[in-house]
Amino acid sequence: MKFTIDQKLFSKALSDVGSAVSQKSLVPILSGIKVIAEDEGITLIGTNSDIIIKRFIPRDETSRNIRIDQTGSAVVSERYFTELIRKLPEDVNIEVDDKQVVKVRSGNIFTQLNGFRADEYPQLPEINGTNSISMDAKELKEVIKQTVFATAKNETRPVLTGVHFRFSNNQLTAVATNSQRLASRINDVYVKQETSFIVPSSSLNELVKQTSDYSGIVKINSSDGYILFETDQVSLYSRLISGQYPNTSKLIPNEQKTMLSLNKERLEKGIERACLFAGEWKNNNITLSIRNHKLCISSGSSEMGQIQELQEIMDLTGDADLKISIDGHFLKEALHTIKDEEINIKFNGAMRPIVIESTHEVSTYLHLISPVRSY
Repeated sequence: MKFTIDQKLFSKALSDVGSAVSQKSLVPILSGIKVIAEDEGITLIGTNSDIIIKRFIPRDETSRNIRIDQTGSAVVSERYFTELIRKLPEDVNIEVDDKQVVKVRSGNIFTQLNGFRADEYPQLPEINGTNSISMDAKELKEVIKQTVFATAKNETRPVLTGVHFRFSNNQLTAVATNSQRLASRINDVYVKQETSFIVPSSSLNELVKQTSDYSGIVKINSSDGYILFETDQVSLYSRLISGQYPNTSKLIPNEQKTMLSLNKERLEKGIERACLFAGEWKNNNITLSIRNHKLCISSGSSEMGQIQELQEIMDLTGDADLKISIDGHFLKEALHTIKDEEINIKFNGAMRPIVIESTHEVSTYLHLISPVRSY
């Protein structure tokens, strides 16, 4: 294998793929990146066995960013190779000999790294693409951002550490919960047949990172315990979480005693201020109440002091006798994902969950947060 490539282009691609590589792997070859040189361009693959990232750098005849002198493949240490390429000053020439020695030249700099045999690197999962689903990348990233934060952070119930995707009736319903809060998002999408799966939150966060500047189409395929998110330049494979996801629809109240319409940005800033004084409590308690037809947001700490502010209520429906304690950080994270200027918050008693929805008739998202005890 022998090729020459633009240093900045190669360094960025190596860094992206390196996100999937674990230096703590008990299998030495998994600490490396597989580099494949073909006539069409360069492919890089990194994995930690739970997630696989494959990035393709096409050869551009116009800009001549890659010159392929000899096709082939090799596996080289992610840690040393990525850091070396990042620190080189100009175009990089890579050559691998029969003994898997990776020779790197850049200007007057010459380096050698010991590599691994490419045929010993794990094969990519075989995923049947007969039920492929296509989604706009921007919409998919919004779905992930509005749900993934609500997943469980511990492994007590593994299914809750991922987001449940259900494709049915030309709709995607994505749900995440940790038992104390729930986030749901619905999107229209063409579906050939019904399917559902639970994707680990870490994989979804990585997908958002890998496609941060991408605005095209993402193809989604799943089979045999794996899911593949694929664009024209990056492919992310992830293990799926096995198990039965709980029926979360039963958690959402059908009625409410009180509904407030509020300015989202103003409320979010008020909650952020209240959280400054809520850290003493186990559940970051803040209290919401209605006082003189205004929303009162308060919290206090015996050590630091207390805060209280009143905010205008744009519309109030139902019972004005309201007082409830909520985890302020849960509420802040939910509000942070919402782009609407105005939101509805529904209450059904001091110890019943609150529901946050859009003020629009057709709401694509829903957040549910259980109250906490204030004593």
